[in-house]
Amino acid sequence: MNIQWYPGHMTKAKRAMKEDIKLIDLIIELVDARVPLSSRNPDIDDLGAGKARMVLLNKSDLADERYNNAWTEYFEAQGFHVVKVNSKSGSGLKQINGVVQEACKEKIERDRRRGILNRPVRAMVVGIPNVGKSTFINSFAGKACAKTGNKPGVTKGNQWIRLNKSLELLDTPGILWPRFEDQQVGIRLALIGSINDQILNKDELAIELIRFLKRDYPNVLKDRFGIETEDEYEILKEVAKARACLQKGGEFDLIKASNILIDDYRNGKLGRMTLEFPIKTAE
Repeated sequence: MNIQWYPGHMTKAKRAMKEDIKLIDLIIELVDARVPLSSRNPDIDDLGAGKARMVLLNKSDLADERYNNAWTEYFEAQGFHVVKVNSKSGSGLKQINGVVQEACKEKIERDRRRGILNRPVRAMVVGIPNVGKSTFINSFAGKACAKTGNKPGVTKGNQWIRLNKSLELLDTPGILWPRFEDQQVGIRLALIGSINDQILNKDELAIELIRFLKRDYPNVLKDRFGIETEDEYEILKEVAKARACLQKGGEFDLIKASNILIDDYRNGKLGRMTLEFPIKTAE
């Protein structure tokens, strides 16, 4: 598969972020805990040079907990403040205010020396499409501030949200980068729903998912679908059989089976899985 997706509105969004960054004290970057490196936009590091940084391992409930801990250690070693969160349930969100104060303590102390008291920390919330930024903001704020949707590209423009006296958030659209040099990155992002499904060959993507499962979680196919064959295409046929995905004439509907398999993965119905591992853990 060759996956590339960079619609025009992302260029405009990136320009707006460059303009707003001068107003920002802290960048809060959401990543998908299942693919933490692939779901990081490399442009953010250039954009946020010199700013305090926080990484939220979002959707941590869908990822393998042992690797959540390994990824936390990995990012902390890179100098990031890290919190594991589940924006839908609210898990982990209570920790964030304290971590924000810790991440910005130099800025807060500098303001205090200048006689500036109680100026709120201004944080830009960034991340790729469909990583859960708007859900996070709404859960964190305790009210619907940002538009949400289970597809990439819902947030179109920047929006300031005052959470309390000590913190203001700037919601930004999800942006990718112009080209995936490593196609495994594109595949992982397609699997978590960060690429527009309409440009994807879902049967090919399902085969890629099956390869991931065979390599890292081989018991899933047997336990959920009763499948023991090794051939990827035969596995997809067995999924179609198990889910009664049939076309007229009795042929297996592999596209429908592919959609079911991919949706089951995205929604956590296949179990908690991490598909990308920190080097020290993989070793």
